[in-house]
Amino acid sequence: MPHPIEDYGLIGDLHTAALISKTGALDWACFPRFDSPSAFTALLGDETHGSWQLGPACTGNGHPPATKRRYAGDSLVLESTWTMAHGTLRITDFMPSAESNAHTPRIVRIVEAVSGRVTVRSCLRPRFDYGLVRPRVTNQHGRWAVVAGPDALWLDTTAATHMDDDVLCSEATLSEGDRLAFTLTYRDSHQAPPPVIDPDAALARTLAYWEQWVSQCTYHGEYREAVVRSLITLKALTYAPTGAMVAAPTTSLPEAIGGSRNWDYRYSWLRDSAGALASLLRAGYRQEARDWAAWLQRAVAGDPSALQIMYGIAGERRLPESELPHLPGYMNSAPVRIGNRAAHQRQLDVYGEVADMFDLARQAGLGADETATDLQIALIGWLASHWDEPDEGIWEVRGPRRHFVHSKVMAWVAVDRTIKLLESGEVIGPVDRWRALRDTIHRDVCEKGYDPKRNTFTQSYGSRELDASLLLIVSSGFLPPDDKRVIGTIEAIQRELSTPDGLILRYRTAGAEAGVDGLTGDEGAFLGCLFWLAGALAVIGRVDEARRLFEKLLALCNDVGLLAEEWDGTHKSQVGNFPLGGLSHALLIDAAFRLEQASTHTPEPAVAFRTPNPRPVPDAREAPDPAQPREPAGHTPPPGLTPESDPTSCTPRQGTSHAPPAVQQAREQPSLRCAAAPEQTVATGR
Repeated sequence: MPHPIEDYGLIGDLHTAALISKTGALDWACFPRFDSPSAFTALLGDETHGSWQLGPACTGNGHPPATKRRYAGDSLVLESTWTMAHGTLRITDFMPSAESNAHTPRIVRIVEAVSGRVTVRSCLRPRFDYGLVRPRVTNQHGRWAVVAGPDALWLDTTAATHMDDDVLCSEATLSEGDRLAFTLTYRDSHQAPPPVIDPDAALARTLAYWEQWVSQCTYHGEYREAVVRSLITLKALTYAPTGAMVAAPTTSLPEAIGGSRNWDYRYSWLRDSAGALASLLRAGYRQEARDWAAWLQRAVAGDPSALQIMYGIAGERRLPESELPHLPGYMNSAPVRIGNRAAHQRQLDVYGEVADMFDLARQAGLGADETATDLQIALIGWLASHWDEPDEGIWEVRGPRRHFVHSKVMAWVAVDRTIKLLESGEVIGPVDRWRALRDTIHRDVCEKGYDPKRNTFTQSYGSRELDASLLLIVSSGFLPPDDKRVIGTIEAIQRELSTPDGLILRYRTAGAEAGVDGLTGDEGAFLGCLFWLAGALAVIGRVDEARRLFEKLLALCNDVGLLAEEWDGTHKSQVGNFPLGGLSHALLIDAAFRLEQASTHTPEPAVAFRTPNPRPVPDAREAPDPAQPREPAGHTPPPGLTPESDPTSCTPRQGTSHAPPAVQQAREQPSLRCAAAPEQTVATGR
């Protein structure tokens, strides 16, 4: 029986990561990168597909779970403690962190007898290439070499070790104060053996690294513990050599137990990454944003029309999807997939998330970046000619393309943030033309994506379905937070997408029938959508309700503060890839900031960056004119409607505002249009 997903803890070295269960089983690890073939794949099968069990020696069946588990301070060093009748055992698991290209991946597991007398047993069974390849194991001068094809693992330990069938077994009895270390190092098989390291010195360096990194955090609010753990998780999912961030370190953990909605998340989605970097920026982390922007510029290269919604962590464009039939999948949830063919989908919302990320970076004081500015202008120039086309949307549907409302709203965000760039004086461009385009998109959404009978925006033009991504209308600045359509949409989502346990679905699925996403089967409640809802409630002034929901979500974190993608209300467990960065942990951070801002009614400062000699926008003459016949040049309300009462008007309602003071102050800044605050929750998803 596999471990529940929430039983796992994460360790990592900014190149790759590993998952370790409460019993001490290391069931998932890829070497040398996040997206490399796994050498430990029991997570998607059983121990014969690769595992490393380390813990107290047991005479019966099974392995006892740790009595207590935690991270050592604000770090990625995992401590598991077993309290038994004859003594107490503690195992400290970590991967030495390194941001250099020449890094050698290592997993270090230090065992200590805290009290009494305990016997510890290690059963190491690597299986390369996703559990398919059984390696050759040899002893070379007291070091164990595990080799198959291009891959090699080297085990260093002072414990007595021997081969038992196909398992490398070690056992030792420790008295109080005794310590024993196991170090497993990855190496290309043609290379010389790796140097032996001092495990305790590596531990000290790793703890110091995380202590220094966390010291930069500027958030000191009520939920600091959860926010810091989420920040560390986002950093752990960053591939240091390039600055890219994976959505999650795993593949094919199912969105519903036994279902087929199983995807590979070991790549860098622009949407997820933009949201994660926005959260890091808000918490005071600037270097990560610089590194990611540089990675994006390299990945996108020259042609904005060829923008992909995701790339490999070094900027790879080809991510071919295939299935691994030799693996049964987590709890028999097949198929297991590697690669992701959604890489070549059209998702227009991505342009908004990237533009918003660049805008937040400027507000955070990163200053002008000519290459990033040119990229943003080029992307918006392409979007101006294609925003009115259907796409696969934020959830990467595998059915027909549609005019998703969220995609249109984020296209509006892309243009709006670029107008802010032009208004700052940093560059010169066709600001009047793009203002007209912004108004055209706004009018189109309000006319075609809004259901006046139900007072809610809908999932796509002409549909009656709802979608939790509509919650982002609140924070995008598309409409003021006290607009009746905003409030109506929030309440409709609460009413129509709620689960029996009070959580929120992304959208309604159709069970055995193919739904709007082109897939059969159902899924759990999407945790990111609940953080969106908490943030939206805070922005519209329902702070107590937002706080209750936020704290309910915190209770779903596992014992070491980690979240997967979804919550299965039937099995009462986390489901989906784990841990999820941009769409769970980043949104937790964002919601915490929104709650703090709404509670204090203190707006974040809007910072204007101006350059003395603004640059002209490249090829601005070629930007399409949105006033051409594609849409009427103006909009007149139907007879009897004023701009205040016209549901398709883009003008904020006049009169007394019931929005919090922070919202009112932010709205008074012209460059933000109807913004609720000078930042936006960046959506991510699958």
